[in-house]
Amino acid sequence: MSPEDSTPTAWCEALYDAKAPALLLYGRALGLDTAEAEDVLHDIFRALLELPVPPLEPAHYAIRAYRNRALNRRRGLWRRMLREMQSRDWFEAPPDTSAAERAAMEALTRLPTEQREAIVLKFWHGLTFEEIGRIQGVSPHTAAGRYRYGVAALRRRLGPLSNVTEFPCLPHESLP
Repeated sequence: MSPEDSTPTAWCEALYDAKAPALLLYGRALGLDTAEAEDVLHDIFRALLELPVPPLEPAHYAIRAYRNRALNRRRGLWRRMLREMQSRDWFEAPPDTSAAERAAMEALTRLPTEQREAIVLKFWHGLTFEEIGRIQGVSPHTAAGRYRYGVAALRRRLGPLSNVTEFPCLPHESLP
């Protein structure tokens, strides 16, 4: 055990290292722009650091807190108008993005928010439908349905995935 592992904040630092990129992606899936997603991320980790003891399920707590803050942030009228104008590019593709990845990102942006959220939570966070349902405030069956309908819509738009290496942004072991 290294000296920094014994600090009272080591659990939070480890959680940040493990979950920050996926939480930022989740924020984008919820309709936040890059700056808003980063602001929400920092807000929840600041709040986590202020807790007297770590939550029982820190990863679940962070995802739920992120969702709540993201949804609260989205409610502002001016932000909503700006977000709608920017909604076409909520995933900012790096210059080396393949045509297949760009098509996948475009297809994902066209899904309803609830389906996109379920897919991001399942693929990038590895959550069960039970956990997704708790986060979204719905039954596990509803969460599974949102995921299933979203994946079906992606398949219709993208066709069969003949070469998953074209989509390095997806965790290959999670592909349906």
